[in-house]
Amino acid sequence: MEIFPAVQSQLVTVAYFSMEISLEPAIPTYSGGLGVLAGDTLRSAADLGVPIVAVTLLYRQGYFRQHLDASGNQTESPDLWNPEVLLEPLAPRVAVTLEGREVEVRAWRYLLRGLSEHPVLIYFLDTALPENSRWDQTLTDFLYGGDDHYRLCQEVILGFGGVAILKALGWEGKIIYHLNEGHSALLTLSLLERQIEGRGGEILQEADVEAIRKLCVFTTHTPVPAGHDQYSWEMAQHVLGAERSALLEATQSCFDNSLNMTYLALRFAHYINGVAMRHGQVSLGMFPRYPINAISNGVHAFTWTSLPFRNLYDRRIPEWRHDNFYLRYAVGIPLHEIQQAHAEAKRRLLAEVEKQTGARLPEDVMTVGFARRATLYKRLDLLFSDPERLKSISRNVGPLQIICGGKAHPRDDGGKEMIRHIFRAAQLLGDTVRVIYLENYDMALALILCAGVDLWLNTPHKPLEASGTSGMKAALNGVPSLSVLDGWWIEGHVEGITGWSIEEDDSSSEIASLYDKLERVILPQFYGRPLGFAEVMRSAISLNGSFFNTQRMVSQYLNNAYYPLRTAAND
Repeated sequence: MEIFPAVQSQLVTVAYFSMEISLEPAIPTYSGGLGVLAGDTLRSAADLGVPIVAVTLLYRQGYFRQHLDASGNQTESPDLWNPEVLLEPLAPRVAVTLEGREVEVRAWRYLLRGLSEHPVLIYFLDTALPENSRWDQTLTDFLYGGDDHYRLCQEVILGFGGVAILKALGWEGKIIYHLNEGHSALLTLSLLERQIEGRGGEILQEADVEAIRKLCVFTTHTPVPAGHDQYSWEMAQHVLGAERSALLEATQSCFDNSLNMTYLALRFAHYINGVAMRHGQVSLGMFPRYPINAISNGVHAFTWTSLPFRNLYDRRIPEWRHDNFYLRYAVGIPLHEIQQAHAEAKRRLLAEVEKQTGARLPEDVMTVGFARRATLYKRLDLLFSDPERLKSISRNVGPLQIICGGKAHPRDDGGKEMIRHIFRAAQLLGDTVRVIYLENYDMALALILCAGVDLWLNTPHKPLEASGTSGMKAALNGVPSLSVLDGWWIEGHVEGITGWSIEEDDSSSEIASLYDKLERVILPQFYGRPLGFAEVMRSAISLNGSFFNTQRMVSQYLNNAYYPLRTAAND
């Protein structure tokens, strides 16, 4: 599927700003779902021929490398990489004012090409220049590192520096700015400065705000209050300076004596959306003064489909690469071919497990997988609430083995304790239920894990899952989900058809439902009615894989967010 040339010629350029972008495993400039979503968005934009350019930060020391000892204690080390090998340095430099001093910023370019060979350029901003102080040089070292002061300075670099570098590189005129989460919200202030440039002391008009609003799209990703960056007004004044602070204050976007980046983005966005239908509703409850829509997330179908299933789809429904909706016709693929492709993907996963850990897991045992950021609301350890019940299920219904992974942020003590809990549960379960926790869950490992397990588990604390995308990756590979009804699964779930739900009234009922579904429904079908289980696998592909992809998602942004702004951007 490509944009028709007549339509493409009318599109303005989209400038996509994101604090993190996942492009390939060798470029560790992402921590989880937000970055992976950004990378998948750009890949589908390239496939569709969308005129888009992206801006992010370089992060010379990456997110971090995770190290787990025998008890599950996590330590971290820098995830060093070499931009000089993977990116192209660009000559233009811009200056960004921080705390009254100028910080030099340069950009590195990454060229992404899609199925249509349409090029998408991603610019990585870098302050590691000899003209800058030693501390300023570190501002593009770590993703989500440092304290609030460090983070605010990074967001100044992203917002002000990103707008400036685009201008220096010749990206001017008809541009729509898409803010992927609130980290880049200060770009709106940069645009506003341009809007009122040369007026002297004239008071800011609402028409000025409206002019910028017409150029901005904002996607909010989290219903968790801690996920919205917020800084004290004193810190904002110190970092931005008196003149910019006064302009910011005049926009009436600051509340409670603080700078909340989400409120700033909401104030200046003409189109605002959550990332699932339910998340859109939750966001409306959080921010009732703003018109919040919903565009459900997806994943890049080709990237997240394993080689065995790529080969199967190429043979049976070859149109799927260019039009992901053709995955709907997976309903006609013979069940034994689905089983064969999955068996190959599973062998690849078990080989990777043995390579990393030395553990040899049997191919014929039901393998449950889950992996995501190890933070408390994700509840990675919910499955291990009752180890004795798990043992009983494995002994009396059918054997189980569990493969999981995920990093806890270095300052997230609760997330680190959750990992240790899983390790303690693994010791209690012993050989009755083998549990493997894989280190350094990243883009490469995610593809192998999501494709190779038999069942994908998702147990967030409702309603704190904005969308979730790991289950979408699993579905593309015929792996059904067992999940709390939150985020995308509210839309993707058809009980017993695409997977199963965990029913909840409270945490006790959730745990009971989780175990009951495994014991009474899923394991009996997996071991006793394998063709019935294969039918669920096939339905996960045809119903979920055909819809929860970024090709559909980007098309919705084009139709609902970017097109309505076209006339305004041309004015």
